[in-house]
Amino acid sequence: MSKTKKENKEIKRKVLKFYKKNPNKSFNYKQIASSLGFKKDKERNKIIGVLSNLSKQKILFEERRGKYVFKKKGETTYTSRLSLLPSGKGKVYLTEIKEELLIPNVKLNRALDGDLINISITEKSKKVRVIKVLERNKKEYVGELVLKSDYGFVLTKRGAMYTDIFIEPDEIKNYKNGDKVVVIVKEWIVGREAPNGKIIKSIGLPGETDTEIHAILHEYGLPYVFPKGVDDEAQQLKKEIDKKELKRRRDFRKVTTITIDPVNAKDFDDALSLKIIEEDLFEIGIHIADVSHYLKESSLMEKEAYERGTSVYLVDRVVPMLPEKLSNELCSLIEKEEKYTFSAVFQMNNKSEVLNEWYGKTVIKSDKRFSYEEVNHILQKQTKTIEKEISLKKENYMISEDLYEAIIIFNNLAKKLRKERIKEGAISFERKEVNFNLNNKNEPVSVFYKEYGDANKLIEEFMLLANKKVASYVTRQKKKPFVFRVHDSPDEEKLYNLQKTTSSFGYDFNPKRKNINRELNKLLNQCKGKKEQNLIDTLALRSMSKAEYTTKNIGHYGLGFDNYTHFTSPIRRYSDVLVHRLLNSYLEDKQNTKQSILEEACKHSSIREQLATKAERDSIKHMQIVFMQNKIGKEFDGVISGVTERGIYVEIIENKCEGMIRLKDMKGDFYIYNIDNHSIFGRNTKQIYQLGDMLRIKVHKANVEKRFLDFLLVE
Repeated sequence: MSKTKKENKEIKRKVLKFYKKNPNKSFNYKQIASSLGFKKDKERNKIIGVLSNLSKQKILFEERRGKYVFKKKGETTYTSRLSLLPSGKGKVYLTEIKEELLIPNVKLNRALDGDLINISITEKSKKVRVIKVLERNKKEYVGELVLKSDYGFVLTKRGAMYTDIFIEPDEIKNYKNGDKVVVIVKEWIVGREAPNGKIIKSIGLPGETDTEIHAILHEYGLPYVFPKGVDDEAQQLKKEIDKKELKRRRDFRKVTTITIDPVNAKDFDDALSLKIIEEDLFEIGIHIADVSHYLKESSLMEKEAYERGTSVYLVDRVVPMLPEKLSNELCSLIEKEEKYTFSAVFQMNNKSEVLNEWYGKTVIKSDKRFSYEEVNHILQKQTKTIEKEISLKKENYMISEDLYEAIIIFNNLAKKLRKERIKEGAISFERKEVNFNLNNKNEPVSVFYKEYGDANKLIEEFMLLANKKVASYVTRQKKKPFVFRVHDSPDEEKLYNLQKTTSSFGYDFNPKRKNINRELNKLLNQCKGKKEQNLIDTLALRSMSKAEYTTKNIGHYGLGFDNYTHFTSPIRRYSDVLVHRLLNSYLEDKQNTKQSILEEACKHSSIREQLATKAERDSIKHMQIVFMQNKIGKEFDGVISGVTERGIYVEIIENKCEGMIRLKDMKGDFYIYNIDNHSIFGRNTKQIYQLGDMLRIKVHKANVEKRFLDFLLVE
């Protein structure tokens, strides 16, 4: 063996011995050289080489640039994105072993939500720790700025965020004490209690509705202002119908066509047309705004739409995916205006059986815009007269015989489609959705429930039909990549939790029975109209897997469909734009899109949808807290809607506002959380509180800035 090799081997031996004595600490080459007494540059350079080789052999890990930590025996390492939980723990999903693992907060090693991390798992004890942050998530945090004499802090510590952010003097600039600001993490130096941050902007004073809603959008990375270039591009688009383009499209302008939407809708994605072929034979057109005609793949608008992924529907505003020129003007299927559409046209008999299908680019002219309330009134009263109280025109008026006949036929067909769908295993959720009446300051003054009547079901059934049939059509083309909307089977553990709760109300729900879909539908029907309906509907929904976008089709469990996609809302969902492009390319026999590129777009769309959903929930929570602020000390009846180690969540029956009774505020006993039964029980009194229990509560605290609503138990 040469002298050099001997020297390298000896240095390696000493370095390993040093690390074995210090197994939990990280060192750079200078620290190791100093500890081992190596002073020459030649020796130090050899240490650098040894550290690099030991890292490649996975004996050491480079915790951060130039600093290495010892890998213990029996440890396996993985790379994953970190999700932080409100409890302070971290969560990672490891695709290699298809397992979700929790990381104790003391083992997070300065990792934050969304960071790409290296973790290690001990094989015997399954203990998890973060070894290294590989890539910081460029996440924006929102908090109140507190200024000291020559530095500041942004108070971001809340929920899943376990630290405030330190602001150095040169980053304070003109920001004012008490402002609510947007901040990003620059770095987190080892040994420091908090990361260093950079303030991006001030969004206003804490507690104001506009400030708090903007805070929610920033927290989830949801932009609410379009870049100037995107708006400029949209303004250049022409509204006029092109004669050459018309020749390439099937013309439905003279066919009876209607839209049915919420009263306050500004963008109209879909329209229905009816042509009576003979007494029991109909041509039903499901016409969808042709967004892809205007949204070119190389454009700035396309890039922005992809990044946003979806429109976001908050209580007091909509944050659109597309600029207003497209969403509310060019693409929107406005009454009496000629519009480009992409259509699914079905020949159907009186039994709602599809006898023939056609897909392609079309042009329509909507005869009439209806609201859901107007159509529900027509169907309930069997009348052509729209009364002033529900009229979009704000006056009494009558509709034509053609329009009335179309609505009746649509409804009859939709009812049969729904009946058949549920018979085939679709699960029918009809949870009451809460909304707020707002004053001119966007503050909630009262609560109401969104009506879900026959008009809503009518539109839903035809949209489901189009989505199902489009997916089935592409599937028949074989081996052509596509965007599917999939939904896996329910979580078994959550179904058993549902069983425990429903049994306390006297329901015979058994998740072991063969056809769980029918069991769920039976349960949902039995509780309909009862005080516990909302809770049971919510728990049943929670037991479901998350629906997502993917190129790998596994069917849609909740709807009972083997093939399903999203074709019907391209104004508000990027996934639907992709589906339009793919369907059109297959109809025209064009080249396939690469599956890997599509799958990446699917994952991105799923993530953006989940973020939008969280923001929507937070906006509801914000409005609930504002609504309850002037009700401190008042008592209400409620039902336990959740149980955690910190306390019990209670939903007020009267207004569906949800708050927490914290364990520390429950006097007269020491309460213990039972994770298996999702309950708490008193150590002395043996009193048990569990999901579904009815309680009397008193409103205790309502904090808009920190976003919590606290109740006290009324004995």
